[in-house]
Amino acid sequence: MLVYVCLNFSVLPAQVKDSIPSGGKSEALEEVVISGTLKPVSRMETPVPVEIYTTAFLKKNPTSNVFEALQNVNGVRPQLNCNICNTGDIHINGLEGPYTMVTIDGMPIVSALATVYGLSGIPNSLIDRIEIIKGPASSLYGSEAVGGLINIITKKTKNAPLFTADIFSTSWLENNVDLGFKTNIGQTAESLIGLNYYNYNSPIDNNGDNFTDVTLQERVSVFNKWNFNRKSEKEFTLAGRFFYENRWGGEMQWNKSYRGGNEVYGETIYTTRFEFLGKYQLPVKENMFVSFSATAHDQNSVYGTTLYLAQQKIGFGQYTWDKKLKIHNLLFGAAFRHQFYNDNTSATINADKSNIYSVFLQDEIKLAEKHHLLLGSRYDYNNNHGSIFTPRIAYKWNPTPNDVFRINAGTGFRIVNLFTEEHAALTGAREVIIAENLAPEKSYNVNLNYLKKIRFEDASFLGFELSTWYTYFTNQIIPDYDTNPNQIIYKNLNGYSETIGISGNIDWVSPYGIKSIIGFTVMDPKNVQNGITSRPILTEKYSINWTISYDIPNWYLSIDYTGSLYGPMRLPLLGPLDPRAEYSQPWSLQNIQFTYKKFRNFELYGGIKNILNWTPNKGNPFLIARAEDPFDQNVTYDTNGNVMATPSNPYALTFDPTYVYAPNQGIRGFLGLRYTLY
Repeated sequence: MLVYVCLNFSVLPAQVKDSIPSGGKSEALEEVVISGTLKPVSRMETPVPVEIYTTAFLKKNPTSNVFEALQNVNGVRPQLNCNICNTGDIHINGLEGPYTMVTIDGMPIVSALATVYGLSGIPNSLIDRIEIIKGPASSLYGSEAVGGLINIITKKTKNAPLFTADIFSTSWLENNVDLGFKTNIGQTAESLIGLNYYNYNSPIDNNGDNFTDVTLQERVSVFNKWNFNRKSEKEFTLAGRFFYENRWGGEMQWNKSYRGGNEVYGETIYTTRFEFLGKYQLPVKENMFVSFSATAHDQNSVYGTTLYLAQQKIGFGQYTWDKKLKIHNLLFGAAFRHQFYNDNTSATINADKSNIYSVFLQDEIKLAEKHHLLLGSRYDYNNNHGSIFTPRIAYKWNPTPNDVFRINAGTGFRIVNLFTEEHAALTGAREVIIAENLAPEKSYNVNLNYLKKIRFEDASFLGFELSTWYTYFTNQIIPDYDTNPNQIIYKNLNGYSETIGISGNIDWVSPYGIKSIIGFTVMDPKNVQNGITSRPILTEKYSINWTISYDIPNWYLSIDYTGSLYGPMRLPLLGPLDPRAEYSQPWSLQNIQFTYKKFRNFELYGGIKNILNWTPNKGNPFLIARAEDPFDQNVTYDTNGNVMATPSNPYALTFDPTYVYAPNQGIRGFLGLRYTLY
């Protein structure tokens, strides 16, 4: 049995939305966000649409990591990239994980190599809220924030409980422990400690392919945040995190003695990671801050017989000056980032050392009482790729206090390190071909947003938000699975790619204890190369997410029903004879939870995950190609290197675990206990 910590920090839900006060007034209109403009501002006042998800929302579908928790966020989809080791990334509005920047308290400590593992092991006990921006944020956050930003904001020590514990386990024997502690060091400082431990060590093969359905994992993460009390009452915080994970998946008879050999197939990943970050408000009259972070990531992985050793170190420093001048609200900034990356692949002959020097300026102009204009620009100089310029413009109109129209436009720029991001290239299943020197990618994006809040006399509340966007890419790097089924070919797109989409959220709170959040996204992505149009791999046409809660005060009971529905997406086949479906069928993951709150400081909860018992193998003859021959010992090739169909290999396939788009876990129960001491 494990412990899962969740700090019951009272931040009012915005788009996420947890509750409306009994008096019927919606506090969501006054909620403060930081991510859109790098400074605190009312969500209704910021020209940049920002969605907020609090711990109250995360607790409606308890998970052991932030990666899984985001599955109920509209337009955000956790994507598994490997059937065997189950690593993944986050897609925002159809764009893959490398286009999303993940930060903690605004510091870019989760990037590149860490996008695969960085969303695991962040103690939920320390999370105050998660702010999400959909669309380019490069003018403030740099080249990685092309598709959007996920900013995990940790709790302030002053408001955190003295102790929290959340323990849950599932019928699959997944165990999670999350603990939080707060201590005071006299009048000098306050310290907040979060501990996360996760363990799953029960191999299960329900789909009968002799491979583990879910990777086995042991994970430890410790986070410590310090707030120093200065006489000037100015801010000074330091925080650090240590993360270690050991995971493996493969044939059911695999053990450590087979690691790296060709007798029994397995994929194992040992990850060690250190993070350090801080923020210091300068002792001057003006509102100036210095922020900094440092990370060290070490990875030792084996995919069958393929060894992947990688190290990444990032140092980051940033200065900001927030200055108000009559109708102008200015933000000046300068940043420096040093990155060291090295691995043992042929693509990295020498260690990659890069420096990025940045300056940015943002001006929010109050044109009139109801009209705001935001202008922003960022200049980056990269020692490998030269100058990068990313402008940004946003306009906001409030026709009434409860209505907001926004339009945002900007560019994005991304420098690619291939093997830190394309996990499929490392599974040992296909040969990796880099057809050319990969040039940086550039994108252009326009987003229209409308937000409406309605309060009724019976204390009910209705809110809805509608967005439509258009994204255009040049030089996009897209893995080609189709030209040769035994290769993944990487090169810049000789053409363009674009996505047009629309999304909406509806929030409703009734006076009878019912709260609901329903979101939808519909999009049409396409790649155009040499005049030929194709649909991107692993990009759904539509999705629907929902959370419906019902409180029964007389029974001290709350019921949460959460779920998501995804439309068809194109999947990577191995050739014309491959019998697996080229497109996935619509699929849905649904969960129900019951929480009992009679006892002071305690919450007892339990429920069922994946109540439809849906798994991606349904409707497919198999998921992993040639699982019975993972080292391709019985594959026959012709003189051109193409796989030949034989009686033992009628579909002319090679071993390949990249046909994956959803979790292999079926229905399972869970039971947990929360304790909070203030």
